[in-house]
Amino acid sequence: MSLPEYLRDLQRDLEETEAHGLRRTLRLPQGLDLVSNDYLGLATHPHLMERMSAALREVGAGAGGSRLLRGHQPCFEALEPRLAAFCGSAAALLFSSGYAANLGLLTALVSRDDLVLSDERNHASLIDGLRLCGARRLVFPHQNLDVVERALRSPRPRRTFIVTESVFSMDGDLTPLADLAHLAEEHGALLIVDEAHATGLYGTRGSGRVEELGLRERVLATIHTGGKALGSGGAWVAGPAELRDTLVNHARSFIFSTAPLPILTAALSAALDLVATEPQRRDEVQRKAELLRSELRRRDIDTGASASAIVPVIVGYNETAVALQRGLAAAGFDARAVRPPAVPEGTARLRVTARYPIADDDLRRFAAEVDRWRANAAAAHAAAPPDPASRS
Repeated sequence: MSLPEYLRDLQRDLEETEAHGLRRTLRLPQGLDLVSNDYLGLATHPHLMERMSAALREVGAGAGGSRLLRGHQPCFEALEPRLAAFCGSAAALLFSSGYAANLGLLTALVSRDDLVLSDERNHASLIDGLRLCGARRLVFPHQNLDVVERALRSPRPRRTFIVTESVFSMDGDLTPLADLAHLAEEHGALLIVDEAHATGLYGTRGSGRVEELGLRERVLATIHTGGKALGSGGAWVAGPAELRDTLVNHARSFIFSTAPLPILTAALSAALDLVATEPQRRDEVQRKAELLRSELRRRDIDTGASASAIVPVIVGYNETAVALQRGLAAAGFDARAVRPPAVPEGTARLRVTARYPIADDDLRRFAAEVDRWRANAAAAHAAAPPDPASRS
């Protein structure tokens, strides 16, 4: 096949994607932020930015290599014990991103002879990590612990892992972690919890729901991100010291990646300071999320099972979600449409986040605009129904 022929095939695929209401494009931030994961508003906090600026003069701009070559620096050695203490664990290992952390963790720990029970709505990084490790996988219906228990009672390999998120990123619902930990203990399974959307928001220290529920000693590993509530970037795996040493030796996304920018350690350290000294931020996020849910639900707008800072506005059709996104942008709000495969078919939505910097009146106004533009989008859809293949 020639290059022009191949490019024509790509263009046809893009046009088909467009026809089904699924084509994505990059869009610059504009309007009031109701979509980012900067829940606590730390990304622009002066303390965090000043610490990063000062660190730049001390540690330089780049790491220069992987951690096992020359990229390991004193700032990493200083930060990782603090990350571990924050999570109440014996050790922690910093990765460049949450995606790299999940791929590295799962491929290092899980083998082809193992069984993994994975929630059907787990993040793509968890799904990809499990695909790469080659283990037998049982994908159970979202938070259906009856299916998990039946699988654990059935004949299975000696090593069985349960993998879940503590707060699901598109639905904003909370996993019954205590029940899952009980099942894991009762049947000799190992529990791994992705705390990406809980880090900074739950627990006395703020490390997540595993801390909040007192489950640290019952969980093999937790994954935490710095690029969401902590306002910067990177991610780390927390757990026993043996786990950290295993990752250093076997996690390919750690071994074969350039180390994170050294100044990231200053940002994460500053964020931990702020989580400790300004706990009112996470309290306010939860209060504002409840206010937003209340305002939406009293207008009969579907927010699913949301119980966190993530509040989906579920509308069903791809076209409706995109039209609603455009209408809200015209009203001054940045709330983005999310469509399959990021969410199940028939549940296209706006993924909305309640954030510390947002005023209550703006949340009320947003709910009213959703109601208004939803009606407009529904009327347009009724006038020109899409091809059934475009439903999502």
